This record gives sequence, structure tokens and C-alpha cells, in this order.
Amino acid sequence: MNGKQMWAAYMTIVRKEFLRMFRVWVQALLPPAVTTVLYFLVFGKFIGAQVAPINGMSYMEFIIPGVIMMSVITQSFMHSAFGYYMAKFQRSLEEIQVSPTPYWVMILGYVTGGVLRGLVTGAILLVISLFFTPLAIHSPIHVIAFAFLTAVAFSLAGLINAIFAKNFDSISIFPTFILTPLTYLAGTFYSLSMLPEVWQKISLWNPLLYMINGFRYGLIGATDVSIGIAYGILTILCAVLSVTVWYLFYSGRGVRT
Repeated sequence: MNGKQMWAAYMTIVRKEFLRMFRVWVQALLPPAVTTVLYFLVFGKFIGAQVAPINGMSYMEFIIPGVIMMSVITQSFMHSAFGYYMAKFQRSLEEIQVSPTPYWVMILGYVTGGVLRGLVTGAILLVISLFFTPLAIHSPIHVIAFAFLTAVAFSLAGLINAIFAKNFDSISIFPTFILTPLTYLAGTFYSLSMLPEVWQKISLWNPLLYMINGFRYGLIGATDVSIGIAYGILTILCAVLSVTVWYLFYSGRGVRT
């Protein structure tokens, strides 16, 4: 395939995933918006009014970055996982397989779909947060960079999940029993300095801690970890997941229907 044909194949997958997101927008975009509003009301307004300021800012300001990143992580993961598994289940993946489309174009197309859903969801939630408290974004570059890299990482993770999934129910096992607990333990609702020293050291092994704190730094200028280390860990994670997905595809596991 030449460059023009590969671009057409890539855009076909991206367009399909993008339209799927808005075709089921009631399921794709409304639930995270409603859930976020409840988080802001319960934790930010009701409970947060009784919590002392953290790092010189209100509790509402502190939790907003973590709550947004929770949805970016979940939405990008679930979109790529369901999108790819659905293509295998409906046998539409075979239509791509019989064409000379390179595997890396397929991977890039489905990852782009997951990234778009994660970023669109994050943008919607950021707008919603402005109705609860005024925010002066500390560094737009860091906000965009951490949101984008996190969406890429979990779109890749979603593909891996879809490759090994046996049915639609098994896709939800990883986000329910692993992803959600790690997100809550990544400093979403508390500062790392509030934990005992032993738990601080344990938390440093949680990669989601660096994603949420990096995004929090970009949004409100507060972080519990080094931004350089956060970028390094997120970049390594994206690289490892990319190599893993590439290996699964080129070994035949990722395209087996």
C-alpha cells in the first residue's frame, strides 16, 4: 500500500470509531458527566466544605483533576476495548484483514478512537467543573500532554484487553477489579503527604499516581511527585504497551477472530 491508501485505511477506522462514540452518546458521554457532577457535589461541596485546604487550595479544586483523569482513563480504555472486540465479534475485522492494510495502521486507528473519546470526555468534564469552582489553568501544555499520553496508554491497554477477552463480560473485569481500585489509590481524593510513610512508598509504585499528579500540576499547579519522573514513567508505559500490542498483532494473536 502507498501512503495515500494507508491514510485512507486509517481514516476509515478512525471515522468509524468517532461516529460510534456519538451514535451512542447517551451511553458514552452522559454517564461520566452525571457521575462527575455527583462526585463534585458529594465530595467537593458537601464533604469538601468540612475538609481543610490541601496545599493552599480548597478540596474541590484539589479533586477536580483526579476526577477528570478517572474518566479519561476509563473512557479511553473501554472505547478501544469494546471497539476492537466488537469488530472481531461482528467479523468486520476480517474485511480489514483481507486487505493489504498494515497491522500498525489498524492499531493506530483503534488507539486514535480511544484517545478521541478520552479527550472529548475530559474536555466536557473540565467545562462542567467550571460551574463548581473557578479554575485558572496553570500550564495548558502539561494539561494537554498528560491527558493525551494517558489516553494513549489506556487505549493501548484496552486493545490488549480486547485481544484476550473471551466475551463482552470479560472486558469489564480489568477496569472493575484492577483499574478502578488503582485510580482511587492514586491520590484522586487525597494528597500523598496525608498518608503514613509506608503507604507513601507503596503508592509510588502505582503508575496512575504520576498521571493524575501530572495532570493536577498542569491544571492547578500542585503535585506530589516530580513532573520529570511522571513524564518518564508515562512515556515508558506507552512504549511498553505499544511494543506489546505490536507483538500480539504480528504474532497473529491480535487478529485472530
